[in-house]
Amino acid sequence: MFLNCHTAYSFKYGTLTPQRLFDEARRCGIHRLVLTEINNTASYIEMLRICAENKTDPGEGKTPYDLDIVVGIEFRRDKELLYIIIAENLTGFEAINRFLSRHNREEKPLPARAPEMASTFVIYPFETIEAELLHAHEFIGIRKHQINAFTLTPDRFTFPEKFVVLHPVTFANKTDFNVHRLLRAIDNNTLLSKLPAHQQALPDEIMMPEEELQACFNAFPEVIQNTHALLKACSFPAELKTDKNKKHITGSEDSDWDYLVTESWEGFQNRYDVSQPDLRERLQRELNIIRQKGFCAYYIIAYDLVRYAQKRGFDYVGRGSGANSVVAYCLGITNVDPIELDLYFERFLNSERSSPPDFDIDFSWDNRDEIYAYFFNRYGTDHVCLLGTHVTYQKRSVLRELGKVFGLPKEEIDAIVEEPERNRNRDHITELIFRYAELLKDLPANISIHAGGVLITEKPIYAYTATEMPPKGYPVTHFEMHNAEDMGIFKFDILSQRGLGHLKETVRLVQENQGIDVDIHRFAEFKKDPKIRELMRNSQAMGCFYVESPAMRMLLGKLRCEDYLTLVAASSIIRPGVARSGMMRAYIERFHAVRNGGTYESIHPKMDELMKETYGVMVYQEDVIKVAHHFAGLTLTEADVLRRGMSGKYRSRAEFKRVEDRFFENCKERGYDKAVIDRVWYEIESFSGYSFAKGHSASYAVESYQSLYLKAHYPLEFMVGVINNFGGFYRTEFYFHEARMYGGEILAPCVNRSEFLTTLHGREIFIGFIHIKSLEATLANHIPRERLNRGPYRSLDNFLRRLPDIGLEQIRILIRIGAFRFTGKTKQKLLWEAMLYFSNAKSRPTTTEDLFDTEPTDYPLPPLQRHELEDAFDELELLGFPVCSPFKLLASDKTGTVTARDLGNRINKRVTIVGYVVTTKNTSTLKNELMHFGTFYDRNGNFFDTVHFPDVARSYPFRGRGFYEITGKVVEDFGVYLIEVSKMEKLPMIHKRPESAFQEPTSEYGRSGPGASPQNQKPAESGMPPPASGPRRTNYQSASAK
Repeated sequence: MFLNCHTAYSFKYGTLTPQRLFDEARRCGIHRLVLTEINNTASYIEMLRICAENKTDPGEGKTPYDLDIVVGIEFRRDKELLYIIIAENLTGFEAINRFLSRHNREEKPLPARAPEMASTFVIYPFETIEAELLHAHEFIGIRKHQINAFTLTPDRFTFPEKFVVLHPVTFANKTDFNVHRLLRAIDNNTLLSKLPAHQQALPDEIMMPEEELQACFNAFPEVIQNTHALLKACSFPAELKTDKNKKHITGSEDSDWDYLVTESWEGFQNRYDVSQPDLRERLQRELNIIRQKGFCAYYIIAYDLVRYAQKRGFDYVGRGSGANSVVAYCLGITNVDPIELDLYFERFLNSERSSPPDFDIDFSWDNRDEIYAYFFNRYGTDHVCLLGTHVTYQKRSVLRELGKVFGLPKEEIDAIVEEPERNRNRDHITELIFRYAELLKDLPANISIHAGGVLITEKPIYAYTATEMPPKGYPVTHFEMHNAEDMGIFKFDILSQRGLGHLKETVRLVQENQGIDVDIHRFAEFKKDPKIRELMRNSQAMGCFYVESPAMRMLLGKLRCEDYLTLVAASSIIRPGVARSGMMRAYIERFHAVRNGGTYESIHPKMDELMKETYGVMVYQEDVIKVAHHFAGLTLTEADVLRRGMSGKYRSRAEFKRVEDRFFENCKERGYDKAVIDRVWYEIESFSGYSFAKGHSASYAVESYQSLYLKAHYPLEFMVGVINNFGGFYRTEFYFHEARMYGGEILAPCVNRSEFLTTLHGREIFIGFIHIKSLEATLANHIPRERLNRGPYRSLDNFLRRLPDIGLEQIRILIRIGAFRFTGKTKQKLLWEAMLYFSNAKSRPTTTEDLFDTEPTDYPLPPLQRHELEDAFDELELLGFPVCSPFKLLASDKTGTVTARDLGNRINKRVTIVGYVVTTKNTSTLKNELMHFGTFYDRNGNFFDTVHFPDVARSYPFRGRGFYEITGKVVEDFGVYLIEVSKMEKLPMIHKRPESAFQEPTSEYGRSGPGASPQNQKPAESGMPPPASGPRRTNYQSASAK
């Protein structure tokens, strides 16, 4: 009877999670329903999983319940219901998906009349179509409130077989209805009080027992009969967990196997000593498991892809658990030797494992689109799709959206977002906002694109999903990665990475600037390079892939890291799961104890045996499998359930609970003390905070070594390479600072020396036009192109004549940034000339002067005064930072009692230091109190770090970028110095145009240079907005301390 059920995946409309819809069906005794999301198929796999799980053993004391679903789509155009199309079977489902996908791809509006499609049923709303026009598979739906009108229509006698019950299900109670109205107001970008009634569902769209719904239509038994007949005619026998991937690549599964074996053994001979039987056995064992599990095609697709990348000269990094595979290493999919690192293949694949393997292959950000194109061309557009993801409402965004629909002014919205605890109970409106924010939190908001997932299926992708066509230009599934795995579709993670881009750019710059061809693939040599060891040991890794953050910098310092294996461990230890559980601290302590010839207290001898390399500390994901399998005696399948559950990738809580119980039972049977069992379980649980597989960390460490090599030997080229790829941890300003610390001369943009990106000439670094705010991207590209074609610009007038489309505002920007300083004229004089040029432009006839490009008469001007620091303020406004040292803009004469280099001599002493803030990180204590970590550099340009415990964080909060006088005690932790702050004061800047200095960006990410610059950054761990792809304005409530 329920032909039109929604979940919250009817975005900004539905309110029920799939689990709640199932619970509603159970409550009402419903055993069959039709799931019809609005213009998508995002929820059906999750609904199938819930139904399958509850059919057998739902766990937690619940009794099994049998619910079958049929799937369709509710089609709406301009938010108005057109029709509902229901799949009679899987053939019909594919047809519906193709229909919606085509309209999404071609951006065509949906037709008012549904097309004829085999194996489907169509339901139109009452009074939108005449019954006599309907085809055999089409019906008209009657809702409860339309019964009286239906009674009066003659068509019910003429075409009694054409009417069905249409009772939508959208929510479960009145509160859900209120949530629905808020979602509709958000979707319509309107005040809740002005939300039109036709943009809302009716309050009665709640599931009820079938008998109760039938009672409403007792006067129309034929309508009830038609509804039952339609529902009975439909079946949706989709199978979960069955392999739906590309079956073979070379023509058959047998030929795939032969090809994989041949290529693997050829690679084996290049990588290893073939005379060693244990190595040959390892390779053959892996090959046998790969064949047994049916993953030959999966390996061949990855192999084919990296061969294409090699042919095109694209650098790539194969990482993830795939790096644990010798076969992958022999094929060149990964560049990490699993034998050398003793990587655990069972983490990637084992004979018991039912979940799919996972290859992560990183490409430079500017190569990935071609890689995508290769996939689509190689395997066909009907069989390849990018993986979707579901963006959910989070607390800050929900508060902001609800503030809008409740009509709060911007200032009040900002207040509740920035200081929620203080404003939670300010009045009844804010109480409502916070109440409903909790209800909306984690509801899906829209479909987006997974970071890198690509699916390749044997059947057309439309057999499983309709697709979106986002701006990237490639189709995207409506389901996400967990759904893909539930359905039995494996993803290839083809990821975009800025780190590879800066390696490529640095190699180019070294050749261009020094004439040296650098080979960055000499990893064996890099491991012995003393300059790399010095950089790691002294934590001088700014700009280097994965090891530049303050937390990583301090960890490398504490470990005195100078070798590959320590860096591999550090890459995983830094992850939140290991760090927050205390295991990072234990690792550091044990590391130093062993290095100094001492011992440490072990949890249990078995733990030391399993993780000898990491001193009995669980560091990598596979450590969970090792401990569960060898320490607790779980099967490899159960161990993998545990690992996946801890990393958030296993959603069957009933199955996970069974494995958890088995862990404790087995440990007790083995006679372990309860304290030991509890401690081991605690360490396993900590991996819910995420950690890396060892192979993944090893792959990252290789790339880190490549970055470190380039920085150690070619620091200026390296820093420019990082700047031009916009993917670092810090703001662009600080990469320019680091280049200055290595002897680079940072120069403002110049129309005769600068390019669109930053350039290096000897030791001179010319800032690229991309970093100038408000400079149009077309102009930023045109300036160097015109210079290349016709030579350097001779004067401002020559520049203006050669670029006739430039406007006065754009030329003012270039003059103010100093781009015409080659003329030797002051900015005031240049601005005067520009205004004179434009004032005469309309009346200027074409003359011989234009033909011969002679310079205009240079009229003398009276002397115009200008302070040297005015340039710095122009740079602050247009670049987001001064080209000179920012300390020149510090108004205070306070210098502090120490500099960063003095901290090692002041341990446990109170010091005062003046610093320029680099980044901050907000975190919380176990009591959920806010605290901060800060990174600054001093007057000499050297970095130092601070910790701000809750009392200090409350009394002396950060107030944006700028200068701070910091007072506190110097503490030392394994050779790393930190200031425990007791007092902090914001220091004023000089009062020269302070209103334009260090302003907050108007949007979350600020301005990122002219146009949309290439930027794909992770959120900064600093707690501040992610760095923009160039300078941006950031918040200083004013230039002076307040």
